[in-house]
Amino acid sequence: MSVIDNAVYVAGRRAAAPPSVEGALAELHRCRDDRQDASSDGFCWIGMLRPDLDEIREVAKEFDLHSLAVEDTVNAHQRPKMERYGETEFVVLRPARYVDRDEVVQIGEVHLFLGPDFVITVRHAVEPDLGEVRERLETDPELLAHGPMAVLYAVLDRVVDDYGPVLDGLQDDIDQIEEQVFRGDPQVSRRIYQLTREVIAFQRAVEPLQEIFVELRARFAKSGASPDLELRRAMRDVIDHATRVRERVEGFRDLLGNILTVNATLVGQRQNEEMTRLTEAGYTQNEQMKKVSSWAAILFAPSLIAGIYGMNFEHMPELGWTFGYPMAFGLMLALALVLYLMFRRNGWL
Repeated sequence: MSVIDNAVYVAGRRAAAPPSVEGALAELHRCRDDRQDASSDGFCWIGMLRPDLDEIREVAKEFDLHSLAVEDTVNAHQRPKMERYGETEFVVLRPARYVDRDEVVQIGEVHLFLGPDFVITVRHAVEPDLGEVRERLETDPELLAHGPMAVLYAVLDRVVDDYGPVLDGLQDDIDQIEEQVFRGDPQVSRRIYQLTREVIAFQRAVEPLQEIFVELRARFAKSGASPDLELRRAMRDVIDHATRVRERVEGFRDLLGNILTVNATLVGQRQNEEMTRLTEAGYTQNEQMKKVSSWAAILFAPSLIAGIYGMNFEHMPELGWTFGYPMAFGLMLALALVLYLMFRRNGWL
């Protein structure tokens, strides 16, 4: 069985631990009969972890749970909400835990059925440990005496408190990302996108809590009984914490969007600087090639003339001419000088 704990509470104290779900309400009535001064006081609290379909149907039959709420519990993956089915409240919460090594926000799911004399908590993940919540409430009988709403408060308080380490983990990673952006890390864009996805998932778990708190305020406003004053104050504190969480998450999302924009700007700036550097390098290389080509042409002209006369053919008129050597040498110098002046005028030298 997935039942983690099954207890009956009267006047804020554990009065019995029924061996099965079917006997929970009967045990509650027996405890009430034993305390004649608490005929309308007391409730039973059943905690379940990952129950299967048959177990949920068994509990639904015992406590007359609405079929739509039971269907949501079976299917899970619900958004946070608070719905009323007759005298039963159905509440869905999304606790969160941040895995810093993987930079992932793990979102869990907790369902609560709140009736006039019973509470059923269904966890679809190991975290948070509602056994600790139960132990905390059992040390405060005055708070637990408020009944099922006290359990809802305690679970909400635990879920919202667990959001704190998630916010701290996200803040640390955002700080690291800012350093990577200005350091020019090429992998930072991927990290920004991944962390943005985690922030959005976390925001989806936190944002709908506002609707639950609005509903709770309306319920407390209708109930003007003084015994609920302490519980309302405690719930107001949870609402304030949740509001700060929601505001910080919204700030994270905006900040990541700004960081992404700044990163894109810096990447574009670095690309422009690189293109400018490459252009300058290409211009310098082109100037050097001009100089090399110019000197190669200047040296090629005398080499051409010397190569022709170096072939020593028998019938070359200039070979027997007295001024043949000075003429050839002068022609080499003249041609080289002409080429030099021409390249110099064109700016190649």
